[in-house]
Formats: sequence, structure tokens, C-alpha cells
Amino acid sequence: MNNQKIKVIVTGASGMVGEGVLHVCLLREDVEAVLVVGRRPCGTTHPKLKEIIHGDFFNLSAIESQLSAYDACFFCLGVSSVGMKEDDYYKLTYSLTTNFAQTLLKHNPGMTFCYISGASTDSSEKGKSMWARVKGKTENELMKMHFKRAYNFRPGVMEPLKGLKNTLSFYKYLGWLIPLIRLVAPKFICKLEDVGNAMVNAVTKGYNKQILEVTDILALSKK
Repeated sequence: MNNQKIKVIVTGASGMVGEGVLHVCLLREDVEAVLVVGRRPCGTTHPKLKEIIHGDFFNLSAIESQLSAYDACFFCLGVSSVGMKEDDYYKLTYSLTTNFAQTLLKHNPGMTFCYISGASTDSSEKGKSMWARVKGKTENELMKMHFKRAYNFRPGVMEPLKGLKNTLSFYKYLGWLIPLIRLVAPKFICKLEDVGNAMVNAVTKGYNKQILEVTDILALSKK
């Protein structure tokens, strides 16, 4: 697919990661069309961009007919586990993600699915950290599905793209820490732009791992 242009679906575009990935997709010449599926408007307009506002990601029947003929999904939708019970986090992470993925797979059997997971995700599903277990189960289930390819991205700390609206407050107020983190823990930090480029390259060029840590994201972003 190296010389082909791709059509992608992006979720979570009203959040920091999804907005950044969307921004990269709109800039890339090898991405010819982007469909954003979200519960609220992403606030971006572009000739390549189409948007579907849909409130219930557990019931996609009303929009299924608009989800076919896409080459990839960049699933950037997620919630924080802070203060959340495991059952609720499980529903909004594992159940929501896999339901969306299964629906897409039904209509796009040749699709590549890229999932934003998190650094320290627990692939064994047996560790002490609730969020890491749930993310690990989600990753494992996605890799069992019969997508053309499925990749799980674990980006750690992300340096935000300047000028975007949905940068998390941590990065707005503690951004001065980023050079220090890059110095003392370089394997735990990358640019949000790197994540977006790595996702597109995963579709057009492929990668030899299904779970991508920061070093893999950086390598694939430059591929």
C-alpha cells in the first residue's frame, strides 16, 4: 500500500490525543479522507474531513452504513480511571472499544485498527493496577480479532502540538517539565505528532510488533 492513499476513521477527536492524530492525518498527503466519529463536534473543518456525531457507542446501528470502505481506524477515545469503579471503567474501556471494533470489522474486513492504550499496560491481565489490567484485556481482544492488522500504541508522556485546543491541563501548566523528562526518561516520552505519524505509517508501511512502546512509536514515525 506504499503508494496508495488511505481513508481513515478517527475517534476521540475532541480529546488531546485524537485531536493531534486528526491534525496529522489532515496534513498527510497519503491520507485522502478522514471520518471523525464522536459524541460531540471536534471543532475542526477541512476538505478531507467528514464528521458523524453519535451519542451511543454501544449501539451503532444508526450509523453503520456510513462506516464502510475505510482502510484504518485510529481509536483515540478513552477515559481516565481516576475515581472510577472497575465495572464502570471496564464498560467504558473494554466493552466500548471492542464493540466499536467489531462493528467496523464487519464492514471493513481489510482494515487496520490502531488503539491508543497506555504505558505500563498489563498484557497478563492479572496485575494489581485496575486500569492496566483492563487496558491489557482490551489490547489482547483487539489482537484476536481478524483485522488485517491490529496495533496497540503505548505512548507514555506526549509532548502536545502547539495551537491545538484540547491539550490537557497537565501539559499546559507543567510543560516546562518535558525537557527534564526527555533527559531522565527518554523512553517514556514522545511527541503527539510522532504518534499520529506512526499510526499512518502503521497502515501504509506496517510494523513488526503489535504492541508499540515509545521507542517503537518513534521508529515507526520516521519510517
